[in-house]
Amino acid sequence: MHWRALTPERVVESAIKTVADRGVSIRKVSTYYQTPCFPAGAGPDYVNAAFSVSWSGTAQELLSVLHEVEQEHQRMRTVRWGMRTLDLDLIAFGQQVSPSREVFDHWRRLDPAKQQVEAPDQLILPHPRLHERAFVLIPLNDIAPDWTHPVLGRTVRQMLDDLPQKMLDEVVPL
Repeated sequence: MHWRALTPERVVESAIKTVADRGVSIRKVSTYYQTPCFPAGAGPDYVNAAFSVSWSGTAQELLSVLHEVEQEHQRMRTVRWGMRTLDLDLIAFGQQVSPSREVFDHWRRLDPAKQQVEAPDQLILPHPRLHERAFVLIPLNDIAPDWTHPVLGRTVRQMLDDLPQKMLDEVVPL
């Protein structure tokens, strides 16, 4: 299939179906949201969503499934935060902090300039900057508003309340 010929919404729908076809039980799917491309001006707006799953394997095994689905949808990993047909992130895995609190804290506190050029070589859970991103928190609030961040001790709702209104306004339901 020519994924670039599909609308971003159809690509997300296809990806979620493909994840389910791989044996991952999809529990909830958020509303789809339009968000500005990052970095600004680098391309068309994105479509973001969140979905929760039931999974009996490890976080790393689930991430492998997500990466396989990205590849099926012609995802190329060439430039950090570059254009892509699909980006599936494992944001959290219950209350797991992985690989360690120290590694999590290093990536959470990493200088923004370094974030643009450095990428971790391992899965870090929860995502070290999910609490800073409206495009993550707004869809996550649709499916798990009471999930509590295992390091910050704040619910999704509370983390959303911490963000500036301008950032929240950029995330538009479709």
